[in-house]
Amino acid sequence: MIRSATSRILSTSRRSMSTVAVVGSAGGIGQPLAMLMKLNPLVSDLRLYDVVPLNKGVAADVSHIATPAKCTGYVGDDEILEGLSGCDMVIVPAGVPRKPGMTRDDLFNVNANIVKSIAEACSKACPKAMLCIISNPVNSTVPIIAETLKKAGTYDSKRLFGVTTLDLQRARTFVAENQGFDVNSTCVNVIGGHAGKTILPLLSQVKDAKFSDADRDALTHRIMFGGDEVVKAKAGGGSATLSMAYAGAEFADALLKAMNGEAGIVQNTYVESDLVPGCTFFSTPVTLGPNGAEEVHPFGELSDYEQKLFDEMLPELQAQIQKGVDFIAQA
Repeated sequence: MIRSATSRILSTSRRSMSTVAVVGSAGGIGQPLAMLMKLNPLVSDLRLYDVVPLNKGVAADVSHIATPAKCTGYVGDDEILEGLSGCDMVIVPAGVPRKPGMTRDDLFNVNANIVKSIAEACSKACPKAMLCIISNPVNSTVPIIAETLKKAGTYDSKRLFGVTTLDLQRARTFVAENQGFDVNSTCVNVIGGHAGKTILPLLSQVKDAKFSDADRDALTHRIMFGGDEVVKAKAGGGSATLSMAYAGAEFADALLKAMNGEAGIVQNTYVESDLVPGCTFFSTPVTLGPNGAEEVHPFGELSDYEQKLFDEMLPELQAQIQKGVDFIAQA
């Protein structure tokens, strides 16, 4: 027993503690995400950045949580480089949330410049950091960041991730409820992008599931438009913040473990790949490692129903990617 305890302590002490920044930490996603990252034992230095003065208070609040990670707040353009300096990982939920009647295209017009400026800061302050992008519309903001980093000469496709984990969280939850499964052991592969019809749950691949056509149709639609369900339910009070924070923290935790050398970690995430011809970014299972995205995996066989949805969504996803590329080309 003593040897076992000692082994666990030594194993923990050999872990590399990471410096992690949350950019947009005073917002609806940022605050709970900051708290969850403060609880992560692989984080030693937590940097919280936002443009609003409230962020200093958020950092003070989070810093009182009794975990080893140091927590510091940064505010405004004058402090962003200091906040990001030397970070190993940057999680970006910054930007304006969706409101009722607002499309992700509407969001683009506001959030495009925000993520561009964050990418420029990361390029200067932490060019080797893993960048985990939550800011919507992810289908376009990730290409914006990629193109910005390319211009700066600091782009590494293996270190840029669009966080699509919430789509898988919703899929697991809804499928488990429908089938009477244990949600903890339910797996659903969700591919494509992170907006409406570009989100494609592969229900035909769910082990031991039996869906009627009506259930399949209803579940597919609910997974695709789960964000709208929350926006409507909040009646103008915001979008999916708590569930997104949880999903973001789950992805960040998996990536931190992989950065520390833990093998066999696979997460669905929106990354650059040549998996789908004509689609430079795509969310699919990806093996994570110390240097980021180690291997992009094929998504498996599609049913006729899923193939039809795949063919329909591809032009939309391609257009949203191109929109981000064009934004930087014209900047």
